[in-house]
Amino acid sequence: MASLRDTRRRITSVKNTRQITRAMKLVAGAKLRRATSAATAAKPYQQTLVRVLGRVVGKAGDTQHPLLTKPDNDTDVVIAVMSSDRGLCGGFNNQLLRKVQSDIDAMIADGKTVRLLTFGKKSTAHFSKRGYTVEASTIDLDPSEYSGEAQKLADKLMVEMAENGFERAFVAFNDYRSVLSQIPTLAQVLPMVVDEESDSGGGDIIYEPDGAELLGRLLPMALRTQLFQAFLETQAGEQASRMAAMDAATRNASDLIDDLTLLYNRGRQAAITTELTEIVSGAEAL
Repeated sequence: MASLRDTRRRITSVKNTRQITRAMKLVAGAKLRRATSAATAAKPYQQTLVRVLGRVVGKAGDTQHPLLTKPDNDTDVVIAVMSSDRGLCGGFNNQLLRKVQSDIDAMIADGKTVRLLTFGKKSTAHFSKRGYTVEASTIDLDPSEYSGEAQKLADKLMVEMAENGFERAFVAFNDYRSVLSQIPTLAQVLPMVVDEESDSGGGDIIYEPDGAELLGRLLPMALRTQLFQAFLETQAGEQASRMAAMDAATRNASDLIDDLTLLYNRGRQAAITTELTEIVSGAEAL
């Protein structure tokens, strides 16, 4: 009977766990709808701004801007890594952190000094434990703070670039494609890479003010927008991964409950059969 009691306790425990994972799935689903809505709404703005920049650069001729020019530094690289603060989201963090670590090791082997700016507890813990230089760490960000944090990060990078503080700056994040697909991405943000685009329509377009002033206004805006979009993509990907992980955990718990229930019923049936056999044997002995 002790084994039956243990099985019954296990069934109760797994049922409680299933309730938790089911609730976490529902919460992640609600957060996912808000996160995907924000990421989807912001993406067309970023894409349009990139196209406008390409046209301005194409028309600006030889006009240069500091954000487009390689700093006088051949050794330092800055990487802003965006991960989640909490776990229970499948391989969301691991797939990104493994890629970033591999890229960092390749840069170090090439003679570069890599400085990390981490956003999220998972990336901070991952790189700190492995001996990498984590220059600054930001944790427990609320989605309402993403815009302000993107502004601060952009300002910090632009100031350092003006002082030749690094050769290149990257942002590492999971690019949200769908609930089941988030692509680990390492994108260069400084110096900015803008593909020149010619205006369609066959006519000459005169930009006012001139190209230099337009670039001075649009490039910092594009940098902030790119960083803000990375925060939004990370949030959407985290909630999608957590919802998928909790859905799988709930289904696994249900399967385990079925297996344990079958085991319990078999054990109980065996115990009843044994008792009946003993009763019948005792009656026959009398």
